[in-house]
Amino acid sequence: MSQRRKSSSSPKIKVDLDSSTEFCISLEKLEMDRSCRGVVVTSALPKIFSAGLDIMEMYGKSPERCGEFWKAVQEMWLKLYGSNMVTIAAINGSSPAGGCLMALTCDYRIMAENPRYGIGLNETQLGIRVGLWSVFGRRFKDTMVNTVGHRTTEMALELGLLYSAPDALRVGLVDQLVPEDKITKSMMRKPVIDKLLSSRESDIKNFVSFITKESIQKSLRMYMESLRKRKA
Repeated sequence: MSQRRKSSSSPKIKVDLDSSTEFCISLEKLEMDRSCRGVVVTSALPKIFSAGLDIMEMYGKSPERCGEFWKAVQEMWLKLYGSNMVTIAAINGSSPAGGCLMALTCDYRIMAENPRYGIGLNETQLGIRVGLWSVFGRRFKDTMVNTVGHRTTEMALELGLLYSAPDALRVGLVDQLVPEDKITKSMMRKPVIDKLLSSRESDIKNFVSFITKESIQKSLRMYMESLRKRKA
């Protein structure tokens, strides 16, 4: 029986252009290392696995910058979801939106047994409905459907739900809960990958067209203002 070496990759709190690019480079290096058969994706920061996509990459940016960012996020998903290595998400904190997507791309998800941590695709809280405006956005939905089923996904996306760790286990969003101090640091998917590969450029154009709309920029601005008020 061949051994599988685990390698850790620690995403930043938010997924931005730089962190997405860095993540892809790290994963490519591991793919090229024949002695590495598995990878553990986790966070070096306590209480937060990933805060998801960085809103500041989508608000007030030029169409060119938005396109560059979205292509990098596409690439991160493709690299992780299509990896020939065994991939495990060690979810050691909250994982909303894009953070949830990163976890869903892995073969197996282990989450810290802490009811205060939430995980889910909660984009509707930003006024953005997953899957209606983008081919890649629909891959968000498809990835979740493949994991928890259509009805649970439908409810989760429409309501922008964030599941607590116990509820995430109950619906099948994660596979296992472990005590927080024990969590490690360290196939049916090709058709879904092909769908994105065949339409990446048009998807980037659709994303740029959508995210730069005045109504969407207004929603993002209002959301950021509400966050600032909470901190005040």
